[in-house]
Amino acid sequence: MERLTPAEEQVMQALWDRGKAFVKDLLEDMPAPKPAYTTVSTIVRILEQKGFVDHEAFGRSHRYYPTLTRDQYRERSTKRLVTDYFSGSPRELLSFFLDRKEVDVQELDELLRMLRAKRQS
Repeated sequence: MERLTPAEEQVMQALWDRGKAFVKDLLEDMPAPKPAYTTVSTIVRILEQKGFVDHEAFGRSHRYYPTLTRDQYRERSTKRLVTDYFSGSPRELLSFFLDRKEVDVQELDELLRMLRAKRQS
């Protein structure tokens, strides 16, 4: 799976939120300063070439929709992160956050509860 640029991710987030959308709809979801219509249109076509987006034609207009879910992308991105930066070890990823005090005690307790529940299932 190809990586998305920040601009592509921003468009995908808007598309995941909407489900299906025309470029003008996606433009409405962009934060200020809003990019040009042609910029969003170009990004959507690039996403389509990369296989992240497909479209339905309505005359000369196209309504776009994601070809994978946010969770599918999240899973692939997380696996890539763990593989590329943490030697394929989720433990090393968690250790990284613990060492930098990025995880507070409440979050750690919740993680432990989740691990125990997963072990019992």
